[in-house]
Amino acid sequence: MRALLMDEIAGPLAVREVGDPVAPDGGVVVRVLATGLCRSDWHAWAGHDDIALPHVPGHELAGIVDAVGAGVTRWSPGDRVTVPFVCGCGRCQWCLSGNAQVCPEQQQPGFTHWGSFAELVALHGADTNLVAIPDGVSFEAAAGLGCRFATAYRALTARARLRPGESLTVVGAGGVGLSCVQVGVALGADVTVVDRTARALELAASLGAARTVLATPDAEPAETVQRLTGGTHVAVDAVGSEQTCATAIHSLRRRGRHVQVGLLPPVDGHPRVPMDRVIAWELDVLGSHGMAAADYPGMLELIAAGVLRPDLLVERVVGLEDAARLLPGLGSASPAGITLVDPRR
Repeated sequence: MRALLMDEIAGPLAVREVGDPVAPDGGVVVRVLATGLCRSDWHAWAGHDDIALPHVPGHELAGIVDAVGAGVTRWSPGDRVTVPFVCGCGRCQWCLSGNAQVCPEQQQPGFTHWGSFAELVALHGADTNLVAIPDGVSFEAAAGLGCRFATAYRALTARARLRPGESLTVVGAGGVGLSCVQVGVALGADVTVVDRTARALELAASLGAARTVLATPDAEPAETVQRLTGGTHVAVDAVGSEQTCATAIHSLRRRGRHVQVGLLPPVDGHPRVPMDRVIAWELDVLGSHGMAAADYPGMLELIAAGVLRPDLLVERVVGLEDAARLLPGLGSASPAGITLVDPRR
């Protein structure tokens, strides 16, 4: 098969022919028809995750089951499937309680093993982790669910427990942030979006954001949010930097809820978080790490009904060669929407 290979940390990427994967016991091989190009993939490329080289990145995917391993009972070749980026073991107390996203023995395509920037990908624990794609949902729409859209959905519904009529600040209008806008609007929230690019803010407004704030080097966007809203009930850092985390927290009203979705790797020591504000204003600080397959049905019903439209977030579809060129720049890029990769191109 053709795959995008990473031979060194933060080094050049190349598309090469490699051996086809074999379905593990309890797992499957999926033929990848669409896969998302995500900032989390950049974290792996930059060395912020423990990966073994050579490595194939890619963790958001949709496709068709190509082969089934021993012990799989729910899936057959030809099934249309997607998968969360966190694949639980299916046996521990966390998986059995429906919280596979924090499974201690979790597998993550594109991180713990070769991922979906390839024509084929092996996935573990198929009966626990695979999710059927409804006929009315395209592979392109489903490919962004495994990380960005599902993460946004669970962050707002299960972690922040956002309620109709509440206010929400989303910091960062990339794939996760725009997904938060869609979900927040669908939940009946008043949404404010902060980003450093006008194009991303325009897209956020088109998705229903009530107001947008352009982040500039000479102004603190949280002060603008406070002036416009009086502080919001919920804030999400959808980027993952010391600055964006602080902006989200300072955008909250007293006793507000902050959800950290963007990864905050300890690149230069652990990032500083404004805990003085957290304590004085009694803020809740919540982490959110994807969404287990058990929680997908409710989200997929809203997508099939057209209430949620992840397809509207797709900015472009590229091939593996383009992905090899684009991935190293994701650390500083400001994409307006989601880039998908079609390994057949």
